[in-house]
Formats: sequence, structure tokens, C-alpha cells
Amino acid sequence: MDTQKTSEVLNALIEINNDRIEGYETASTETKEVDLKLLFSQFIQTSNHCKSELVKEVHHLGYAILEGTRLSGKFFRVWMDVKAALTGNNTKLILDSCEYGENMALAAYDDVLKNSVDFITPHQQSFLLAQKILLHADHDRLKNLRDALEENE
Repeated sequence: MDTQKTSEVLNALIEINNDRIEGYETASTETKEVDLKLLFSQFIQTSNHCKSELVKEVHHLGYAILEGTRLSGKFFRVWMDVKAALTGNNTKLILDSCEYGENMALAAYDDVLKNSVDFITPHQQSFLLAQKILLHADHDRLKNLRDALEENE
């Protein structure tokens, strides 16, 4: 097995979780709603948990951890900042932006689980699938909240 390729794949997911952490930190500062701040804090905890497992695995392989975020994540945060400023902290639009980021994170996990099976072990596949389930649960909580807002309009 090509452990360098494995570390690259896992580092890409670390970056996705870094994006998610920074995106929810931004979203939390953009909203004044305490319930949303709590929700975003929980999502940050999910990504910190996922990132911790990924970092441990990359260290176990003997490779360096990539710090920072992906360029697409930076665009996501900028887009969310602009949208929040233009809409006067419109909760639905902030949730829409967050859902977009969630979809990107889930797509990254799907890509790894489908296209990198030659580079990840069954153990890695197992914990990546468990992480994807956690992220999907966060996505669904966010979507349900946004949908409930739409119903109340």
C-alpha cells in the first residue's frame, strides 16, 4: 500500500474539517441567535473529533499533517460573510450557506470512500465511514432547521 498516497488522502480530509471549523466559527459570529451559536459549536466539535482521528492516523503513518484550509473553503467563508452582510444576518441564508459547505464536506468523504479504496485500509475505511455518518447527521440537523424556518415563513 502506498502510505504517502494514504497520507495525502487523509490530509485532504483534515483540510475539509479545518474548513468546516472555520466556516462554523464564521457563521457563529455572523448570527446573534443563541440556538444557532450552540448548533455551530456542536458542529465544530464534530469536526474537531474527526480531525483528531485523522491526525492520529497520519502520524501513525509517519507523515506530516497539513495545516490550514483548502482554497475552496476560503471561498465558502468569504461568500458566507458577504451574504450575511448583504442580508442583515438572515438566518435562512446563513443556513443555506452552511448547508452548501456540508454538501462539499460530504462529497469529499464520498470521493475518498469510493475512489481511494486502493490507498486506505479497512480500518481507515471504517473510521472514515463513521465520520461521514457524523457529518451527515450534522447536515440533516442543519437542513431540518432550515426547512422548519421555511415552513414558518
